[in-house]
Amino acid sequence: MSFEIPKQRYSGKIRETILGKGSGAVKIGGEDSYPFHLFEGDMPNPVKIAMEVWDYNPSNEWPEAAIEPFKDVISSPDAWAKKCVEMYGADIIVLQLKSTDPNGMDRSAQEAAETVKRILDAVDVPLIVWGTANHRKDEDVLKKISETFEGKNIALAPVEEGNHKGVGASALGFNHTIVASTPIDVNLAKQLNVLLGNLGVQSDRILIDPTTGGLGYGLEYSYSVMERIRMAALTQEDDKLQMAMISNVGNEVWKCKEAGQPIEEAPILGDPERRGVLMETVAAVSYILAGSDVVILRHPESVRLVRSFIERMVKGGMATDVEGISKNLELKKVDLVSISPEPDLTIVEEADVEKKAIEQKARREAPKPEKKVLELKPKPEETVKEAPRLEEKEKKPKAAASHKPEKDVVELKPEKKIMVEAEAVAKEKAEVEAKAKEETMVKAEEEARAKAEEDARIKTEEETKAKAKTEEEKRKKADTQAKAKEDLQAERYQRALKKESMESERKALKAKKTAKTPATIQLSLVDKLIQDLDRIHRRV
Repeated sequence: MSFEIPKQRYSGKIRETILGKGSGAVKIGGEDSYPFHLFEGDMPNPVKIAMEVWDYNPSNEWPEAAIEPFKDVISSPDAWAKKCVEMYGADIIVLQLKSTDPNGMDRSAQEAAETVKRILDAVDVPLIVWGTANHRKDEDVLKKISETFEGKNIALAPVEEGNHKGVGASALGFNHTIVASTPIDVNLAKQLNVLLGNLGVQSDRILIDPTTGGLGYGLEYSYSVMERIRMAALTQEDDKLQMAMISNVGNEVWKCKEAGQPIEEAPILGDPERRGVLMETVAAVSYILAGSDVVILRHPESVRLVRSFIERMVKGGMATDVEGISKNLELKKVDLVSISPEPDLTIVEEADVEKKAIEQKARREAPKPEKKVLELKPKPEETVKEAPRLEEKEKKPKAAASHKPEKDVVELKPEKKIMVEAEAVAKEKAEVEAKAKEETMVKAEEEARAKAEEDARIKTEEETKAKAKTEEEKRKKADTQAKAKEDLQAERYQRALKKESMESERKALKAKKTAKTPATIQLSLVDKLIQDLDRIHRRV
Protein backbone atom coordinates (compact mmCIF):
# COMPACT_ATOMS: atom_id res chain seq x y z
CA MET A 1 0.00 0.00 0.00
CA SER A 2 1.51 3.31 -1.09
CA PHE A 3 1.78 6.19 1.35
CA GLU A 4 -0.40 9.23 0.74
CA ILE A 5 0.19 12.53 2.45
CA PRO A 6 -2.95 13.53 4.38
CA LYS A 7 -4.42 16.67 2.82
CA GLN A 8 -6.70 19.34 4.18
CA ARG A 9 -8.80 21.55 1.98
CA TYR A 10 -9.26 25.12 3.17
CA SER A 11 -12.47 27.04 2.60
CA GLY A 12 -10.78 30.48 2.70
CA LYS A 13 -8.33 32.18 0.37
CA ILE A 14 -5.93 35.14 0.68
CA ARG A 15 -6.73 38.01 -1.65
CA GLU A 16 -4.23 39.05 -4.27
CA THR A 17 -2.79 42.55 -3.92
CA ILE A 18 -0.89 44.42 -6.62
CA LEU A 19 1.92 46.78 -5.64
CA GLY A 20 3.37 49.29 -8.06
CA LYS A 21 2.33 50.23 -11.57
CA GLY A 22 3.17 49.12 -15.08
CA SER A 23 5.78 46.50 -15.98
CA GLY A 24 7.42 46.67 -12.54
CA ALA A 25 4.23 45.84 -10.59
CA VAL A 26 4.24 42.69 -8.47
CA LYS A 27 1.43 40.50 -7.14
CA ILE A 28 1.43 39.18 -3.59
CA GLY A 29 -0.94 36.87 -1.75
CA GLY A 30 -3.44 34.61 -3.54
CA GLU A 31 -2.59 31.40 -1.65
CA ASP A 32 -5.32 29.03 -0.45
CA SER A 33 -3.28 26.92 1.98
CA TYR A 34 -0.66 27.33 4.68
CA PRO A 35 2.81 28.57 3.62
CA PHE A 36 4.52 26.13 1.21
CA HIS A 37 1.80 23.45 1.67
CA LEU A 38 1.86 22.96 -2.09
CA PHE A 39 0.52 19.42 -1.67
CA GLU A 40 -2.71 20.90 -0.28
CA GLY A 41 -3.22 24.07 -2.29
CA ASP A 42 -1.73 26.72 -4.54
CA MET A 43 0.79 29.47 -3.88
CA PRO A 44 0.64 31.44 -7.14
CA ASN A 45 2.80 34.31 -5.90
CA PRO A 46 5.91 33.27 -3.92
CA VAL A 47 7.07 35.44 -1.04
CA LYS A 48 8.58 38.74 -2.16
CA ILE A 49 11.75 40.25 -0.69
CA ALA A 50 11.90 43.99 -0.07
CA MET A 51 15.09 45.87 0.81
CA GLU A 52 15.06 48.99 2.94
CA VAL A 53 16.56 52.38 2.05
CA TRP A 54 16.82 55.22 4.57
CA ASP A 55 16.21 58.85 3.63
CA TYR A 56 19.45 59.98 5.31
CA ASN A 57 22.91 58.56 6.05
CA PRO A 58 22.58 56.16 9.03
CA SER A 59 26.32 55.43 9.37
CA ASN A 60 26.38 56.69 12.96
CA GLU A 61 23.56 54.32 13.97
CA TRP A 62 24.21 51.09 12.04
CA PRO A 63 26.82 48.44 12.89
CA GLU A 64 29.79 48.18 10.56
CA ALA A 65 28.54 44.90 9.04
CA ALA A 66 25.33 46.57 7.77
CA ILE A 67 27.11 49.69 6.45
CA GLU A 68 29.83 47.92 4.44
CA PRO A 69 27.69 46.72 1.46
CA PHE A 70 26.26 50.22 0.92
CA LYS A 71 29.13 52.50 1.96
CA ASP A 72 29.49 53.89 -1.59
CA VAL A 73 25.76 54.82 -1.91
CA ILE A 74 24.56 55.22 1.66
CA SER A 75 24.37 59.02 1.37
CA SER A 76 22.12 58.90 -1.71
CA PRO A 77 18.72 57.16 -1.31
CA ASP A 78 18.11 56.90 -5.09
CA ALA A 79 21.55 55.37 -5.77
CA TRP A 80 21.07 53.10 -2.78
CA ALA A 81 17.71 51.88 -4.12
CA LYS A 82 19.18 51.33 -7.59
CA LYS A 83 21.98 49.17 -6.16
CA CYS A 84 19.47 47.10 -4.16
CA VAL A 85 17.47 46.37 -7.32
CA GLU A 86 20.21 45.91 -9.92
CA MET A 87 22.91 44.22 -7.81
CA TYR A 88 20.95 42.40 -5.10
CA GLY A 89 17.67 41.72 -6.93
CA ALA A 90 15.20 43.39 -4.55
CA ASP A 91 11.57 42.82 -5.59
CA ILE A 92 10.37 45.91 -3.69
CA ILE A 93 12.02 49.01 -2.20
CA VAL A 94 11.00 50.28 1.24
CA LEU A 95 11.87 53.91 1.93
CA GLN A 96 12.25 54.40 5.68
CA LEU A 97 11.31 58.06 6.33
CA LYS A 98 13.31 58.23 9.55
CA SER A 99 14.31 61.88 9.05
CA THR A 100 10.68 63.06 9.34
CA ASP A 101 10.51 62.05 13.01
CA PRO A 102 9.46 65.20 14.97
CA ASN A 103 11.69 64.01 17.83
CA GLY A 104 14.67 63.81 15.47
CA MET A 105 15.53 65.73 12.30
CA ASP A 106 11.85 66.67 11.72
CA ARG A 107 12.12 67.08 7.96
CA SER A 108 9.05 68.37 6.16
CA ALA A 109 6.53 66.47 4.07
CA GLN A 110 7.78 68.30 0.98
CA GLU A 111 11.35 67.04 1.52
CA ALA A 112 10.01 63.50 1.94
CA ALA A 113 8.07 63.82 -1.34
CA GLU A 114 11.22 64.95 -3.14
CA THR A 115 13.11 61.89 -1.87
CA VAL A 116 10.27 59.64 -3.05
CA LYS A 117 10.43 61.23 -6.52
CA ARG A 118 14.16 60.54 -6.84
CA ILE A 119 13.65 56.88 -5.98
CA LEU A 120 10.68 56.47 -8.36
CA ASP A 121 12.81 57.92 -11.13
CA ALA A 122 15.74 55.60 -10.31
CA VAL A 123 13.91 52.22 -10.11
CA ASP A 124 10.81 50.65 -11.63
CA VAL A 125 9.97 48.22 -8.81
CA PRO A 126 7.10 48.92 -6.36
CA LEU A 127 7.76 51.37 -3.54
CA ILE A 128 6.65 51.29 0.09
CA VAL A 129 7.10 54.46 2.17
CA TRP A 130 7.37 53.81 5.92
CA GLY A 131 6.86 56.63 8.42
CA THR A 132 7.88 56.98 12.05
CA ALA A 133 4.61 55.87 13.79
CA ASN A 134 3.96 59.46 14.91
CA HIS A 135 0.30 59.76 13.94
CA ARG A 136 0.12 63.48 13.23
CA LYS A 137 3.41 63.75 11.33
CA ASP A 138 2.86 60.51 9.40
CA GLU A 139 -0.58 61.70 8.31
CA ASP A 140 0.86 64.96 6.94
CA VAL A 141 3.76 63.22 5.19
CA LEU A 142 1.79 60.29 3.74
CA LYS A 143 -1.03 62.52 2.51
CA LYS A 144 1.48 64.76 0.75
CA ILE A 145 3.13 61.75 -0.93
CA SER A 146 -0.28 60.32 -1.85
CA GLU A 147 -1.40 63.56 -3.53
CA THR A 148 1.91 64.18 -5.29
CA PHE A 149 2.18 60.71 -6.85
CA GLU A 150 -1.41 59.98 -7.80
CA GLY A 151 -1.91 56.62 -9.49
CA LYS A 152 1.61 55.29 -8.71
CA ASN A 153 0.11 52.73 -6.31
CA ILE A 154 2.60 53.38 -3.52
CA ALA A 155 2.08 51.43 -0.27
CA LEU A 156 1.64 53.88 2.62
CA ALA A 157 2.85 52.70 6.04
CA PRO A 158 2.29 52.53 8.89
CA VAL A 159 -1.44 53.33 8.90
CA GLU A 160 -2.77 52.95 12.45
CA GLU A 161 -6.08 53.62 14.15
CA GLY A 162 -4.95 57.10 15.13
CA ASN A 163 -4.46 58.29 11.54
CA HIS A 164 -6.45 55.81 9.44
CA LYS A 165 -9.16 58.30 8.43
CA GLY A 166 -6.91 60.93 6.86
CA VAL A 167 -4.41 58.54 5.26
CA GLY A 168 -7.14 56.07 4.28
CA ALA A 169 -9.21 58.73 2.52
CA SER A 170 -6.12 60.04 0.71
CA ALA A 171 -5.07 56.54 -0.42
CA LEU A 172 -8.61 55.85 -1.61
CA GLY A 173 -8.77 59.11 -3.55
CA PHE A 174 -5.36 58.82 -5.22
CA ASN A 175 -5.27 55.03 -5.81
CA HIS A 176 -2.64 53.82 -3.35
CA THR A 177 -2.28 50.76 -1.09
CA ILE A 178 -2.37 50.81 2.72
CA VAL A 179 -0.21 48.91 5.21
CA ALA A 180 -2.47 48.51 8.25
CA SER A 181 -0.28 48.29 11.37
CA THR A 182 -1.48 47.06 14.76
CA PRO A 183 0.42 46.03 17.95
CA ILE A 184 0.59 42.19 17.80
CA ASP A 185 -3.07 41.32 18.30
CA VAL A 186 -5.50 39.42 16.05
CA ASN A 187 -8.57 41.37 17.14
CA LEU A 188 -6.88 44.75 16.72
CA ALA A 189 -5.73 43.79 13.21
CA LYS A 190 -9.28 42.81 12.27
CA GLN A 191 -10.73 45.96 13.84
CA LEU A 192 -8.45 48.26 11.83
CA ASN A 193 -9.35 46.43 8.61
CA VAL A 194 -13.03 46.93 9.43
CA LEU A 195 -12.49 50.66 10.01
CA LEU A 196 -10.65 50.99 6.70
CA GLY A 197 -13.43 49.06 4.98
CA ASN A 198 -15.98 51.47 6.43
CA LEU A 199 -14.04 54.29 4.76
CA GLY A 200 -14.42 52.54 1.44
CA VAL A 201 -10.91 51.08 1.12
CA GLN A 202 -11.07 47.82 -0.84
CA SER A 203 -9.71 44.68 0.85
CA ASP A 204 -7.27 44.05 -2.02
CA ARG A 205 -5.70 47.43 -1.25
CA ILE A 206 -4.77 46.52 2.34
CA LEU A 207 -1.67 44.73 3.68
CA ILE A 208 -1.60 43.52 7.27
CA ASP A 209 1.41 44.53 9.38
CA PRO A 210 0.93 42.67 12.70
CA THR A 211 4.15 44.25 14.08
CA THR A 212 7.16 41.93 14.14
CA GLY A 213 9.95 41.55 16.68
CA GLY A 214 13.58 40.66 16.13
CA LEU A 215 15.06 37.27 16.91
CA GLY A 216 14.95 36.88 20.69
CA TYR A 217 13.03 40.16 21.10
CA GLY A 218 9.42 39.03 20.75
CA LEU A 219 9.60 36.77 17.69
CA GLU A 220 7.69 33.97 19.41
CA TYR A 221 4.68 36.14 20.21
CA SER A 222 4.63 37.79 16.76
CA TYR A 223 4.90 34.36 15.13
CA SER A 224 1.92 32.93 17.04
CA VAL A 225 -0.26 35.98 16.27
CA MET A 226 0.55 35.74 12.54
CA GLU A 227 -0.29 32.03 12.61
CA ARG A 228 -3.67 32.78 14.18
CA ILE A 229 -4.39 35.48 11.58
CA ARG A 230 -3.64 33.06 8.75
CA MET A 231 -5.66 30.26 10.39
CA ALA A 232 -8.68 32.56 10.81
CA ALA A 233 -8.41 33.59 7.16
CA LEU A 234 -8.13 30.08 5.72
CA THR A 235 -10.09 27.83 8.07
CA GLN A 236 -12.68 30.21 9.56
CA GLU A 237 -13.30 32.21 6.36
CA ASP A 238 -12.79 35.52 8.16
CA ASP A 239 -12.87 37.90 5.18
CA LYS A 240 -11.53 40.77 7.33
CA LEU A 241 -8.24 38.90 7.72
CA GLN A 242 -7.88 37.45 4.21
CA MET A 243 -5.17 39.94 3.24
CA ALA A 244 -1.48 39.50 2.55
CA MET A 245 0.93 40.16 5.44
CA ILE A 246 4.17 42.15 5.53
CA SER A 247 7.02 41.95 8.09
CA ASN A 248 9.50 44.77 8.72
CA VAL A 249 12.29 42.37 9.75
CA GLY A 250 15.52 44.21 8.99
CA ASN A 251 14.66 47.34 10.95
CA GLU A 252 13.84 45.24 14.04
CA VAL A 253 16.74 42.77 13.91
CA TRP A 254 19.60 45.20 13.32
CA LYS A 255 18.65 47.42 16.24
CA CYS A 256 19.03 44.47 18.63
CA LYS A 257 22.03 44.67 20.93
CA GLU A 258 23.50 41.33 19.82
CA ALA A 259 23.37 42.25 16.11
CA GLY A 260 25.67 45.23 16.61
CA GLN A 261 28.05 44.15 19.38
CA PRO A 262 31.70 44.15 18.20
CA ILE A 263 33.78 41.07 18.80
CA GLU A 264 35.76 42.87 21.54
CA GLU A 265 32.60 43.20 23.64
CA ALA A 266 31.16 39.75 22.91
CA PRO A 267 33.96 37.42 21.81
CA ILE A 268 32.04 34.22 22.57
CA LEU A 269 29.17 35.23 20.19
CA GLY A 270 31.41 34.78 17.17
CA ASP A 271 31.99 36.92 14.10
CA PRO A 272 29.67 40.01 14.26
CA GLU A 273 29.09 40.12 10.50
CA ARG A 274 27.91 36.51 10.24
CA ARG A 275 25.99 36.89 13.51
CA GLY A 276 23.86 39.79 12.24
CA VAL A 277 23.19 38.10 8.89
CA LEU A 278 22.11 34.87 10.56
CA MET A 279 19.84 36.69 13.04
CA GLU A 280 18.11 38.49 10.15
CA THR A 281 17.86 35.33 8.04
CA VAL A 282 16.43 33.16 10.81
CA ALA A 283 13.86 35.82 11.74
CA ALA A 284 12.78 36.28 8.10
CA VAL A 285 12.41 32.53 7.49
CA SER A 286 10.36 32.19 10.69
CA TYR A 287 7.94 34.93 9.63
CA ILE A 288 7.65 33.47 6.12
CA LEU A 289 6.64 30.14 7.67
CA ALA A 290 4.09 32.00 9.83
CA GLY A 291 2.42 33.46 6.72
CA SER A 292 4.25 36.63 5.72
CA ASP A 293 4.01 37.47 2.00
CA VAL A 294 6.61 40.27 2.05
CA VAL A 295 9.72 40.44 4.26
CA ILE A 296 11.76 43.65 4.49
CA LEU A 297 15.50 42.93 4.81
CA ARG A 298 18.67 45.02 5.08
CA HIS A 299 21.80 42.95 4.40
CA PRO A 300 22.41 41.53 0.88
CA GLU A 301 23.59 38.18 2.28
CA SER A 302 20.33 37.82 4.20
CA VAL A 303 18.49 38.53 0.95
CA ARG A 304 20.44 35.81 -0.87
CA LEU A 305 19.94 33.20 1.84
CA VAL A 306 16.21 33.92 2.25
CA ARG A 307 15.67 33.85 -1.53
CA SER A 308 17.44 30.47 -1.75
CA PHE A 309 15.18 29.15 0.99
CA ILE A 310 12.03 30.31 -0.85
CA GLU A 311 13.23 28.82 -4.17
CA ARG A 312 13.99 25.45 -2.59
CA MET A 313 10.68 25.33 -0.75
CA VAL A 314 8.80 26.05 -4.00
CA LYS A 315 10.93 24.25 -6.60
CA GLY A 316 12.87 21.78 -4.45
CA GLY A 317 16.60 21.31 -4.11
CA MET A 318 19.31 20.76 -1.52
CA ALA A 319 20.26 23.37 1.06
CA THR A 320 23.84 22.10 0.85
CA ASP A 321 24.05 23.65 -2.63
CA VAL A 322 23.70 27.14 -1.15
CA GLU A 323 27.00 28.95 -0.66
CA GLY A 324 27.96 30.09 2.81
CA ILE A 325 27.93 33.68 4.00
CA SER A 326 30.49 35.76 2.11
CA LYS A 327 32.30 38.33 4.23
CA ASN A 328 32.96 41.97 3.39
CA LEU A 329 34.91 42.76 6.57
CA GLU A 330 38.18 41.34 7.81
CA LEU A 331 37.74 38.33 10.06
CA LYS A 332 39.02 39.12 13.54
CA LYS A 333 40.36 36.19 15.50
CA VAL A 334 39.85 35.82 19.22
CA ASP A 335 42.08 33.87 21.57
CA LEU A 336 39.32 31.91 23.28
CA VAL A 337 41.89 29.88 25.22
CA SER A 338 43.09 32.96 27.09
CA ILE A 339 39.56 33.88 28.25
CA SER A 340 38.42 30.35 29.00
CA PRO A 341 38.60 28.99 32.58
CA GLU A 342 41.44 26.73 33.63
CA PRO A 343 40.59 23.09 32.79
CA ASP A 344 40.56 20.42 35.51
CA LEU A 345 43.20 17.94 34.33
CA THR A 346 42.97 15.62 37.33
CA ILE A 347 42.83 12.01 36.09
CA VAL A 348 41.11 9.52 38.37
CA GLU A 349 41.73 5.86 37.68
CA GLU A 350 38.67 3.68 37.31
CA ALA A 351 40.04 1.17 39.83
CA ASP A 352 40.42 3.92 42.45
CA VAL A 353 36.84 5.02 41.90
CA GLU A 354 35.54 1.46 42.32
CA LYS A 355 37.66 0.91 45.42
CA LYS A 356 36.42 4.13 47.00
CA ALA A 357 32.81 3.19 46.25
CA ILE A 358 33.26 -0.28 47.83
CA GLU A 359 34.76 1.25 50.97
CA GLN A 360 31.89 3.73 51.32
CA LYS A 361 29.33 0.94 50.88
CA ALA A 362 31.09 -1.23 53.48
CA ARG A 363 31.07 1.63 56.00
CA ARG A 364 27.36 2.18 55.43
CA GLU A 365 26.49 -1.52 55.82
CA ALA A 366 28.78 -2.22 58.80
CA PRO A 367 26.86 -3.08 62.07
CA LYS A 368 26.81 -0.35 64.63
CA PRO A 369 28.64 -1.18 67.92
CA GLU A 370 26.38 -2.05 70.85
CA LYS A 371 26.18 0.40 73.67
CA LYS A 372 28.02 -0.78 76.79
CA VAL A 373 25.96 -1.06 79.96
CA LEU A 374 27.79 0.20 83.02
CA GLU A 375 27.52 -2.18 86.00
CA LEU A 376 27.67 -0.89 89.56
CA LYS A 377 30.04 -3.02 91.62
CA PRO A 378 29.03 -3.46 95.25
CA LYS A 379 31.35 -2.51 98.06
CA PRO A 380 33.54 -5.28 99.54
CA GLU A 381 31.55 -5.57 102.79
CA GLU A 382 28.24 -5.92 100.89
CA THR A 383 29.71 -8.66 98.73
CA VAL A 384 30.86 -10.63 101.76
CA LYS A 385 27.49 -10.37 103.48
CA GLU A 386 25.43 -11.29 100.40
CA ALA A 387 27.65 -14.12 99.17
CA PRO A 388 26.17 -16.82 101.45
CA ARG A 389 22.68 -15.73 100.45
CA LEU A 390 23.47 -16.19 96.77
CA GLU A 391 24.88 -19.64 97.38
CA GLU A 392 21.77 -20.53 99.34
CA LYS A 393 19.54 -19.42 96.46
CA GLU A 394 21.39 -21.62 94.02
CA LYS A 395 20.86 -24.66 96.22
CA LYS A 396 17.07 -24.17 96.42
CA PRO A 397 14.89 -26.00 93.89
CA LYS A 398 13.39 -24.04 90.94
CA ALA A 399 9.85 -24.40 92.25
CA ALA A 400 10.73 -22.44 95.34
CA ALA A 401 12.43 -19.67 93.39
CA SER A 402 9.15 -17.86 92.85
CA HIS A 403 8.49 -17.45 96.57
CA LYS A 404 9.77 -14.20 97.97
CA PRO A 405 11.39 -14.43 101.41
CA GLU A 406 9.66 -12.43 104.09
CA LYS A 407 12.88 -10.72 105.07
CA ASP A 408 16.26 -10.49 103.44
CA VAL A 409 19.11 -11.88 105.38
CA VAL A 410 21.30 -8.95 104.43
CA GLU A 411 19.70 -5.52 104.66
CA LEU A 412 20.88 -2.66 102.47
CA LYS A 413 22.19 0.49 103.96
CA PRO A 414 19.76 3.42 104.30
CA GLU A 415 21.49 5.42 101.53
CA LYS A 416 21.31 2.44 99.17
CA LYS A 417 17.68 1.82 100.01
CA ILE A 418 16.74 5.44 99.27
CA MET A 419 18.53 5.21 95.95
CA VAL A 420 16.68 2.01 94.97
CA GLU A 421 13.32 3.50 95.92
CA ALA A 422 14.09 6.66 93.93
CA GLU A 423 14.99 4.59 90.90
CA ALA A 424 11.74 2.63 91.19
CA VAL A 425 9.69 5.85 91.44
CA ALA A 426 11.54 7.34 88.44
CA LYS A 427 10.97 4.17 86.45
CA GLU A 428 7.26 4.16 87.27
CA LYS A 429 6.97 7.85 86.37
CA ALA A 430 8.76 7.27 83.04
CA GLU A 431 6.36 4.44 82.20
CA VAL A 432 3.34 6.65 82.98
CA GLU A 433 4.71 9.49 80.82
CA ALA A 434 5.50 7.11 77.94
CA LYS A 435 1.97 5.69 78.11
CA ALA A 436 0.45 9.17 78.15
CA LYS A 437 2.62 10.22 75.22
CA GLU A 438 1.58 7.15 73.26
CA GLU A 439 -2.10 7.85 73.94
CA THR A 440 -1.62 11.48 72.81
CA MET A 441 0.02 10.37 69.57
CA VAL A 442 -2.75 7.88 68.84
CA LYS A 443 -5.37 10.57 69.48
CA ALA A 444 -3.52 13.04 67.22
CA GLU A 445 -3.33 10.45 64.43
CA GLU A 446 -7.07 9.76 64.71
CA GLU A 447 -7.85 13.50 64.60
CA ALA A 448 -5.57 13.98 61.56
CA ARG A 449 -7.21 11.05 59.80
CA ALA A 450 -10.66 12.43 60.52
CA LYS A 451 -9.64 15.90 59.32
CA ALA A 452 -8.17 14.45 56.10
CA GLU A 453 -11.39 12.54 55.43
CA GLU A 454 -13.44 15.70 56.04
CA ASP A 455 -11.19 17.76 53.74
CA ALA A 456 -11.47 15.12 51.03
CA ARG A 457 -15.27 15.14 51.36
CA ILE A 458 -15.40 18.95 51.14
CA LYS A 459 -13.05 18.96 48.14
CA THR A 460 -15.19 16.35 46.36
CA GLU A 461 -18.30 18.43 46.98
CA GLU A 462 -16.59 21.60 45.70
CA GLU A 463 -15.35 19.83 42.56
CA THR A 464 -18.85 18.48 41.91
CA LYS A 465 -20.33 21.97 42.33
CA ALA A 466 -17.65 23.52 40.10
CA LYS A 467 -18.23 20.89 37.42
CA ALA A 468 -21.96 21.49 37.54
CA LYS A 469 -21.40 25.25 37.34
CA THR A 470 -19.05 24.86 34.36
CA GLU A 471 -21.55 22.68 32.53
CA GLU A 472 -24.28 25.21 33.24
CA GLU A 473 -22.09 28.04 31.92
CA LYS A 474 -21.28 26.00 28.80
CA ARG A 475 -24.98 25.37 28.23
CA LYS A 476 -25.81 29.06 28.66
CA LYS A 477 -22.95 30.03 26.36
CA ALA A 478 -24.16 27.59 23.70
CA ASP A 479 -27.70 28.96 24.01
CA THR A 480 -26.36 32.53 23.73
CA GLN A 481 -24.32 31.66 20.67
CA ALA A 482 -27.26 29.91 19.06
CA LYS A 483 -29.48 32.91 19.73
CA ALA A 484 -26.81 35.29 18.42
CA LYS A 485 -26.54 33.19 15.28
CA GLU A 486 -30.30 33.28 14.79
CA ASP A 487 -30.34 37.05 15.35
CA LEU A 488 -27.50 37.45 12.88
CA GLN A 489 -29.33 35.41 10.26
CA ALA A 490 -32.46 37.48 10.80
CA GLU A 491 -30.48 40.70 10.56
CA ARG A 492 -28.80 39.53 7.37
CA TYR A 493 -32.20 38.71 5.91
CA GLN A 494 -33.52 42.17 6.82
CA ARG A 495 -30.42 43.77 5.34
CA ALA A 496 -30.87 41.79 2.13
CA LEU A 497 -34.47 42.97 1.89
CA LYS A 498 -33.43 46.55 2.57
CA LYS A 499 -30.62 46.32 0.04
CA GLU A 500 -33.03 44.96 -2.58
CA SER A 501 -35.43 47.78 -1.85
CA MET A 502 -32.68 50.39 -2.09
CA GLU A 503 -31.47 48.88 -5.37
CA SER A 504 -34.97 49.19 -6.79
CA GLU A 505 -35.21 52.81 -5.66
CA ARG A 506 -31.75 53.54 -7.04
CA LYS A 507 -32.65 52.07 -10.41
CA ALA A 508 -35.85 54.08 -10.46
CA LEU A 509 -33.99 57.28 -9.67
CA LYS A 510 -31.34 56.45 -12.23
CA ALA A 511 -34.00 55.95 -14.90
CA LYS A 512 -35.56 59.27 -13.99
CA LYS A 513 -33.70 62.16 -15.60
CA THR A 514 -32.99 65.11 -13.37
CA ALA A 515 -31.55 68.39 -14.46
CA LYS A 516 -28.23 69.09 -12.77
CA THR A 517 -26.21 72.27 -12.51
CA PRO A 518 -22.53 72.41 -11.47
CA ALA A 519 -21.73 73.70 -8.00
CA THR A 520 -20.22 77.15 -7.66
CA ILE A 521 -17.21 75.75 -5.75
CA GLN A 522 -15.81 72.50 -7.05
CA LEU A 523 -14.40 70.27 -4.29
CA SER A 524 -11.49 67.89 -4.75
CA LEU A 525 -12.02 64.15 -4.39
CA VAL A 526 -10.35 64.06 -0.96
CA ASP A 527 -12.50 66.98 0.28
CA LYS A 528 -15.62 65.18 -0.95
CA LEU A 529 -14.60 61.99 0.88
CA ILE A 530 -13.96 63.93 4.09
CA GLN A 531 -17.29 65.72 3.70
CA ASP A 532 -19.08 62.36 3.29
CA LEU A 533 -17.34 61.00 6.37
CA ASP A 534 -18.42 64.03 8.40
CA ARG A 535 -21.97 63.54 7.22
CA ILE A 536 -21.95 59.78 7.95
CA HIS A 537 -20.54 60.27 11.44
CA ARG A 538 -22.83 63.28 12.03
CA ARG A 539 -20.02 65.65 12.78
CA VAL A 540 -21.71 68.55 10.94
